[in-house]
Amino acid sequence: MTPADAAGAGDLASAVTLTTRHFPLPDLPGLRAAPGVPSEPATDRPSPPPVLPPPVTPRPAATVMLVRPRPTPGAGVEVFMLRRARTMAFAPDVLVFPGGGVDARDAGVDVPWAGPDPDTWAAWLDCDVAAARGLVVAAAREVFEECGVLLAGTGPRDVITDLTDPVWARARAAVEARESSFAEFLAAHDLVLRTDLLRPHARWITPEPEPRRYDTAFFAALLPTGQQPDGHTSEAVHAEWVVPGEVLEAARSGSATLLPPTIVALERLDAATDPAAFVAARPAYVAVTPEVEVDPQGRRHLTARIPT
Repeated sequence: MTPADAAGAGDLASAVTLTTRHFPLPDLPGLRAAPGVPSEPATDRPSPPPVLPPPVTPRPAATVMLVRPRPTPGAGVEVFMLRRARTMAFAPDVLVFPGGGVDARDAGVDVPWAGPDPDTWAAWLDCDVAAARGLVVAAAREVFEECGVLLAGTGPRDVITDLTDPVWARARAAVEARESSFAEFLAAHDLVLRTDLLRPHARWITPEPEPRRYDTAFFAALLPTGQQPDGHTSEAVHAEWVVPGEVLEAARSGSATLLPPTIVALERLDAATDPAAFVAARPAYVAVTPEVEVDPQGRRHLTARIPT
């Protein structure tokens, strides 16, 4: 990456327009207990602020919007989603994209790499090179673990198309069980990670009152030709391709549960007409940390300033 590229990334961040959005308060333990802050200045003497424990440091994480075209040409995109198991400690029974926390080994320099180099990814993700490497590898690893899609090939212009051989299922299980790192898996099968198949789209940080917090990079990727995702993971009870607008309507009717980052992502997916163009787009990559607010009627909600 050249100095001009780095400067351009900084200029993009400084020129971002932010829009304030309000969201219903998700049913998460830390948010339920949070007192919130007034959304408007108090007219009488304010009460002393409550004494809260220091916020937990968010853990780096990655999630991937895996997309494909709808069956009718020009009708828009579909995205692959999972319904998290009710036994999960964070966001149980919530619809999400495949993803998870960064493993310590994800940032290793031993990952066979193709596509934009780690320095370029660091500029795109606004972090140091090791952190960028960890986020990119975690995104690819989690997609492989949670839905069996492999963003890798035998070279920089090749992508695996057939994962039906049982050897891939065994390798997937070993990676998920942490018996093998993703780098070790790729090397054992003479594969390289196709980082060019991923693009960064958003960054969301769990609100401070939550006891489990994540600093999550949202990526987008096209489904590789010949591959079919599944939901064979212990973290989900259901998985399927969905139409973004239909999921948003289900959330409005109360038949589906979505967190604010997913709502915003689905809105952008719903507006997309071509999956390749959606993936290739470069939305402003700015950290969004929602806050718990209380309106004049005493109702609590989440407020976030979102790049547009």
